[in-house]
This record gives sequence, C-alpha cells and structure tokens, in this order.
Amino acid sequence: MVRLVPFLMLCYFVAYLDRVNVGFAKLQMNAALGLSDTVYAFGAGLFFIAYFFLEVPSNLALHRFGARLWIARIMLSWGFISLLFAFIQPISDTIGVSNQTTFYTLRFLLGVCEAGFYPGVIFYLTLWFPAVYRARVVAFFMLAIPFSSVVGAPISGALLNISAAGLHGWQWLFILEALPSVVLALVVVFYLTDRPSQAAWLQKDEINWLEKSIEQEQQSKLSAGHGHIGIKEFVSDPRMLICSFVYFCLNAANYGVAFFLPTIVKGFGASNFETGVLAAVPFVFGAIGMVLLCRNSDRTLKRREHVAFALLLAGLGVGGAGLVSAPVLVLALLCVGQIGCSAMPPLLWPIPTAFLTGASAAGGIAAINSVGNLSGFVGPYVMGYLKDLTGNFTTGLLVLGGCALVGAVVTLFIKQAPAVGTTGLAQPESTH
Repeated sequence: MVRLVPFLMLCYFVAYLDRVNVGFAKLQMNAALGLSDTVYAFGAGLFFIAYFFLEVPSNLALHRFGARLWIARIMLSWGFISLLFAFIQPISDTIGVSNQTTFYTLRFLLGVCEAGFYPGVIFYLTLWFPAVYRARVVAFFMLAIPFSSVVGAPISGALLNISAAGLHGWQWLFILEALPSVVLALVVVFYLTDRPSQAAWLQKDEINWLEKSIEQEQQSKLSAGHGHIGIKEFVSDPRMLICSFVYFCLNAANYGVAFFLPTIVKGFGASNFETGVLAAVPFVFGAIGMVLLCRNSDRTLKRREHVAFALLLAGLGVGGAGLVSAPVLVLALLCVGQIGCSAMPPLLWPIPTAFLTGASAAGGIAAINSVGNLSGFVGPYVMGYLKDLTGNFTTGLLVLGGCALVGAVVTLFIKQAPAVGTTGLAQPESTH
C-alpha cells in the first residue's frame, strides 16, 4: 500500500484540483468573461456529460492496455485542456465564437480527457488488494479529494491575487494548477506497475499471496454466478441500478456545493485568501470522517448501513446550511455535510466489487460511476439556476440536501452479496 496508494492519491489530488478549481476562478472569471451563474453552472456540469458517455469505454481500454499507459494518457490530456481555460478570451476572439461557447467546449473536453481516471483507479486497486482491505484502501486513495481542497483552496485563493505578464489571477490559477498533471503523467509511465506479477519491488511470497487471494475471490464470485455485466445485465440488476442511483444522489449534493462553495464563503465578506482558508475547513472534517467511517465499515462489514449513514450526514448538513444565515452555522453544517460527502464513495465501492470481477468489474464500476456522475451536471445547474432565480443559495441547498436524504433511504434496499472476508491464506510478514 505504501508504494501505490500515496502516489495514486497524488495523481487524484491534481485531477480533482483541475476539476473543481473553476469554483475559485469563478470569483473573477465570470465578470471578466461576462458569464452568469446559470451559464457558469451549466458549463461546470458539462464535464460530467462527457464523463457519462466515455467513462465505460475508457475503463475497458484501461483493462486492455494496462493502467500505467492509460492513466498517463488521461493525465497528459486533461492537463493540457485545463491550461487552455486561462486563454478563453483569446481563443474566442481567434475562432469567432462567444466566451460562453468556448467555456462550454473546454469543460466538455476536460470531461472527455479525464473520463475513466477515477473508476480506473478503483478497478486497479481491486487487482492489488483483497476485499477485506478494500474500503480502507479506497478511503486512503480518496483522501486526495479533501486534501486537494485543504491544500488547494488556500493556494487557489492566493493565486487570484497574482497579476503578471498581462494575465489576471484566475488565468494564473488555471496555468499553475494544470502543470503538475502534465509532469505526473510522465512519472506514471515509469512508476506504476500494472499487476502484482510484474512488481519487481515485491518479494516472491508477497506476489504469490496477493495473486492467490485475489484469484480465490474471483473464483468465489464466478461460482456464485456473479461477474459478467453487460448493458442488459446492468439495467436488469437492481443492485447496479440502486448503487448508481444513490451515487447520483450523493454527487448532486457534493458537486452542487463544491462548485459554489467559494462563492458561498466569499459572501461572508472574506478576502480571496480568507475565502480559500475557510473553504478548506469542511474538507478537514471530511477527511477525518472518511477514515473513521471506512475503518469501521471494514471492521463490521456492514457496507450498506455505513453508506446510508454517510448520505444522512450529507443531507442534514447541506440542507441544514440552507436554513441558517449566520456564517459560523452555515460553515459548521457544511462541515457535517462534507463528512458524509467524503465518506460515502469509498464506503459504496466495496458493494459492487463484491459481485463483479475482471473486465466486468472495470465496466461495472465505470457504469455506476458514469450514471452517478450525471448529477455532477444536475447539482451545479440547480444551484446556479436557483441562485439567479432567487438571489440566494437557500433553495438550492435545500433541494440538494433532500437528494442526499432520498439516497440514504434507497440505500437500505441494496441486496448485498455475501461478504468476502479473509481468504484463509497466511499473509506475508513484510508489507509495501
């Protein structure tokens, strides 16, 4: 775990930063480019439309060509597109289209380029870690999300104050936060290993234990009639549909808040840097809650109940923030909501990976993620539209909090596969 997970965390750190830094850029970009909140929200969400159409093909390509080369390709292309956001005005002037059209196009292309990264890593981890460790491993990987906000939010706020070479702060934000993706893409090629059997950095007994453990789990799934998921099987399997729906509910609240959190905090009267610091606070609580809940999930193997509890926290926190006006209370409730938003995905993924294997796991994980991420379009658009309509975020927060609460209820209808626990194989003494 020490070899792979921290590096994958770093990759997801820069991926998530490039995905949501538009929320900080918005504080200056909207006025500079003449974009309304509705236009901004629509463009922010277009990322997830591209994700929906290309995530499954991308994940199947990763299974075929290997994680090392495919993840490098993803990171290089999204870094390049992210950098282009700094030049929306020149691009629009050159090709003769509106700033709105260019913004929409680049957000869609960013989704095209990044599609497959997150579910690809989730699938990649199933090749390296037996099921009994999976929730905590995925949780450590997904700590990159709150860390990207804890570290990235103050940095993004500070970058807004830069003005040099004829470029404004929001443009420098896109440029400087895109470069790490390009650099890491080159590192991925030489650092990652596709499968345990290719790991020169593992001892032979460790390789044998990993391969036997994971092979035993796959055989167990196949003997139980699990493993092969096509389109027909996906739409007819209640477990897959429910997992997709509850992930949809979570992401509506998660991204609906994430893309507007800097604007909400800025409304407290904070400076750019103060906005960055305060916007990071909910993610500190999210990181702590994620680790604690996922450790308890692995200990008890009560996956469904933990997912429902995380969605309950998300719903109460996000919805509650819409019912109060004092900045301290708003921020406190958003902290509660972020605990649920951060913890829910790593709590959810051990459920479908308990009955999927091989290429079906790659396709199934990507299918759930792509359908669930459609609300990455819906959530921000609802927030932006209702903000323009009402002049505040109250109604939007209540609607998104309600979505998470509906997801909490529906989660309880998931019929879980029998838990795959320890494999009965002795674990090697040394770990990596």
